[in-house]
Amino acid sequence: MLDPLLTKTSADTYLGFDFGYKKIGVAVGQTITGSASPLQTIRSINQSPDWQIISQLIQEWRPCGLVVGISRQADGSDNPVTPRMIKFCHQLNGRYQLPVYQQDEALTTFEAKQMLFDEVSVNATKLWEVQDQLAAQLILQSWLNEHKKD
Repeated sequence: MLDPLLTKTSADTYLGFDFGYKKIGVAVGQTITGSASPLQTIRSINQSPDWQIISQLIQEWRPCGLVVGISRQADGSDNPVTPRMIKFCHQLNGRYQLPVYQQDEALTTFEAKQMLFDEVSVNATKLWEVQDQLAAQLILQSWLNEHKKD
């Protein structure tokens, strides 16, 4: 039986995900502060999410919901990766019984790369390690901005 303290959710905490075949960026944010922060990059195992690490993050942060960036073409049609992103959303919901919100992620990885490379002068190796968690932060921050409680 699960420990009730471990299953208690924080009413204002969300985890955001930037899904990719090789790695998944993760961010954490709160509705109270209205801000998101990069958390970590999870390397995929044979192009599948590392569910053990994701489970550890869910247990540690006890979010009340999850936000996943969904990539689509400019005309709104699916990209080749869109079905995998949606499958990831369904898997998150099925595994953790938490609401999963889809957020348009148009150009977030590109924007994250630009910010890191241009503004902070991060080298290519470090860029590869952190760009996805920054993209996850941008995805989650966009979602938080759209869902502010006035």
